Formats: sequence, structure tokens, C-alpha cells
Amino acid sequence: MLTIYGVYRSRASRVYWMAEELGLEFRSVPVLQARRLADPLSQDAPLNTHSPEFIAVNPMAQIPSIRDGDLVMHESLAINLYLARKHGGPLSGQTVEEDGLLTMWTIWAAEVEPHTVKIVLTYDNGLENSEGGQQTIAVACRSLRRPLAVLEGHLAGRQWIVGDRFTVADLNIAEVLRYAQSEEALFQAHPNIKAWIERCQSRPAYKAMQATRGKEPIEI
Repeated sequence: MLTIYGVYRSRASRVYWMAEELGLEFRSVPVLQARRLADPLSQDAPLNTHSPEFIAVNPMAQIPSIRDGDLVMHESLAINLYLARKHGGPLSGQTVEEDGLLTMWTIWAAEVEPHTVKIVLTYDNGLENSEGGQQTIAVACRSLRRPLAVLEGHLAGRQWIVGDRFTVADLNIAEVLRYAQSEEALFQAHPNIKAWIERCQSRPAYKAMQATRGKEPIEI
């Protein structure tokens, strides 16, 4: 059985969403981010990214990770590409060309993510109304202008990123851009992206993931 290490309030959310899309049976091992704990190495600390038990799984001390049989993998976007290819179906590439495009757009997401993460972390830390927080958000939004313009143009006349169906590329990119959805003006300025991400987030598997995520405590 597939084992997913990580809480839903983390990048593991995209792996849980993928598992739901594929209808996979999986075991969830909640692993908290160490930064959320006052003393992650205390004897009574919950399992977290600095716990020796998890370090044995991922020495990089990051979530998510998966164990699938004898295979252990890290890096959420790569994990999703692997799961799509292994289990096939419409989320995976149907040709070598589609495989290439799925990889290309996933790398695009990885290049965009540092900017969207700055936005979500500003809100997570309660700094969105501070001068420094507003400056961080403004810089991140400026950095997103070109990639979002590229994606907006790509989606003109298209429902989905690759082919005529929802794929792992849509899932990976939607999860990266979710971190920036607090900035409504960004999406209002890119109507194709706005409509596309709404389609992605209307999927039953996404809603199932978010329902579980919503039950997790924000504060520890």
C-alpha cells in the first residue's frame, strides 16, 4: 500500500489530492513541520520533520515523502509525476510528447513556487498588513507577472494545460498557484487562469482533500 508522510496542511496536500484522483488506497502518516513546534525534539513532541524516525525516511527533513513498496520518494511534484505514470489513466501522458509536456509544465510550477510560497508564508505568519509583509507580497506579485502572462496565453482557447483533459500538470500547477489566491487582483487580471483554477478546484478529489485538510488544526 502507498504510504504518504506529511500533514494535509503542507505540500503533502497535492500528493493526497493525486491519490484521491487516482482512487488509490493509501496510509497517511501525519508528519508535522518542525517549525510549527516550540521544541520538535522534545520527548513528547508529535512526529515531525526533525524526528529521528522521519529523518530515517527523508534525511532532507522535508515533507512530503512516500513509500510505495520498496521505493521511497521525496519532492511532491516529482511524486505526482511518478504516481500518474505508474497508474496511468487520463492524468498521465498518453504519448511521449505529452509526457514531455507534463514534465515541462511541472518544472514551470517548481520555478514559480518560490514566489507563491512567499505570499502564503506572509499570511501564515500574520504579516500581511505589516509594511514588510506588504512589500514581500508586492515583490512576489511582480515576479509572477511574466509566468502568469505565459500561462494566461497558453490557456487561451484551452480548458486544460496539456491535451483536452485534466492531468497531473493541472494538479501540480493549481496547487502551486493556490498559495497566491489571496491576491485576488492577480487572478482578476488573468481570467483564463481564474476560470481554469476554478475548474481544477471544483473536482471531487480536490474537495475531498480539502475536507480532510480543514479538519487539521492550524495551531499546535
